[in-house]
Amino acid sequence: MTIHDPRLATALRNPLAGHLPFPGDPATPLFALEQLATRYDQTTRTLWTDMRPRVRPSFNPDLLTDFVRWQEDIGHAVDTGAMPIRYVVLGSQFPGVFSLGGDLDLFAHAIRTRDHAALSRYGRTCVQILHRNMRGLERPIITIGLVEGDALGGGFEALLSFHVVIAERGTSFGLPETLFGLFPGMGAHCFLSRRLGTARAERMILSGRTYSAEELYEMGLVHGLAEPGEGRHMVAEYIRQNDRRHSAHCAIYEASRAVNPLSLAELEAVVDLWADAAMRLTEADLKRMERLVAAQTRLLDKAGD
Repeated sequence: MTIHDPRLATALRNPLAGHLPFPGDPATPLFALEQLATRYDQTTRTLWTDMRPRVRPSFNPDLLTDFVRWQEDIGHAVDTGAMPIRYVVLGSQFPGVFSLGGDLDLFAHAIRTRDHAALSRYGRTCVQILHRNMRGLERPIITIGLVEGDALGGGFEALLSFHVVIAERGTSFGLPETLFGLFPGMGAHCFLSRRLGTARAERMILSGRTYSAEELYEMGLVHGLAEPGEGRHMVAEYIRQNDRRHSAHCAIYEASRAVNPLSLAELEAVVDLWADAAMRLTEADLKRMERLVAAQTRLLDKAGD
């Protein structure tokens, strides 16, 4: 199933519901998105994008819908010349959080109703987005993850698909899925194994611990450390300083993919293993998952005060 498949809308709009039409219409203005805010810098040909989740700071199905349309719009803007994009930056507007990852409330519901297909569709949608991001949307585009707040679970996995990650000091990263009987199934094992080796990747995943931006910088998973509040300035400086080497950088990333190829089929196979594992979770595991959902909701309420 490719990212253009109309069946994708089922997983995006509501993985637990019936068929819906593919999101978007060719006549819709570029980047008319509900949970993604965009700004184009013509001077540096950079598309700045921020997540603004309507509910918890996680990848809810409607946010995934926006990501699919966002990627399609980027391709259209570049191919038509409407917006010659060389850099894509993704950050978050949520205070103190990049993303807390997958929609755990949705996961718990699907597991209780034994809806394996919904979990698989959700996960496959995620990895299709990440695979396309990893490949620069099949265009000479460099993708940059901007981390001004914590990135956990799928939030951390998403960042691993970017060419460059710039994080502010004091931010945290982690893969907590093992704490409630799961493993990160949307790319972490595949990406980390290629970056760190299988043994170190498994150690990180199994630990369930939280890592600082400084630790990930030492591992090579974060490429630049900014002082708190200076992340956007560092990204802008990175683009300014490296713009003349843009073509060389694109070629290097393409060569890296050739040396350590990661196919969409591999990512989707891991998603299916993840969905299988999810169906084996116990009620106690689900209650731990739901306590984490409640904590995320309190975080949202606190930010809204």
